[in-house]
Amino acid sequence: MSARPHIVLRDADREDAAALVALWTECAGASVDEGSEAFTQQALWRKPGVAEAAAALDLSLNKPDKRIIVALVNGEIIGATVCDIGTLTPITLTRVLIVTEIQVSPRYRRKSVASTLLSAAATYGEDHNCELVVAAIPVHSREPHRYLTKIGFNQIAVLRAIQSTKLRSRLTSKATNSRDTGKLIAVRRTLRRRQSEVRGSRPRPSDRNVTGAD
Repeated sequence: MSARPHIVLRDADREDAAALVALWTECAGASVDEGSEAFTQQALWRKPGVAEAAAALDLSLNKPDKRIIVALVNGEIIGATVCDIGTLTPITLTRVLIVTEIQVSPRYRRKSVASTLLSAAATYGEDHNCELVVAAIPVHSREPHRYLTKIGFNQIAVLRAIQSTKLRSRLTSKATNSRDTGKLIAVRRTLRRRQSEVRGSRPRPSDRNVTGAD
């Protein structure tokens, strides 16, 4: 067994953009062999340019209570995690630490990088009086799921994703079809009612015979 590397933690900054793009790309590439579920996750991944990543980092790091922690070995960023402080629901003050990313280079997995990052995240949560820690992990990442389950995390939610354009299209289609169906049913009911009224207003054959006899 190889010796565990010396891991250094610090907060991310704008200058880490290129290194973080490389880390995310490496992790996304490593999921190619993880089955059909990985394909769905990869479909959501788009490699950004360094300028875009730097702008995104600025946006994230300017948000209050948000922190991006990176792990380095020999000066190279080989892991990262993103922490947010929130509340359990919009109408309670129960504080929650939300860990939305746990990225570790495939070259450094099983070397305590993830546990080191999580430990730092937990300390950050404790410093902000968080009562719960919630971790959002891609569905295809079987090893992280097993690891989190092993250390006591329980599943409390399911995250689902769809492109915004597809969502709008499908909701519009559903609403349109619903209106058309309602209109069609109303027209059919009106026609049936009119037909019933017409049939009810026609004289019966017996009535016609009586009138003819007179």
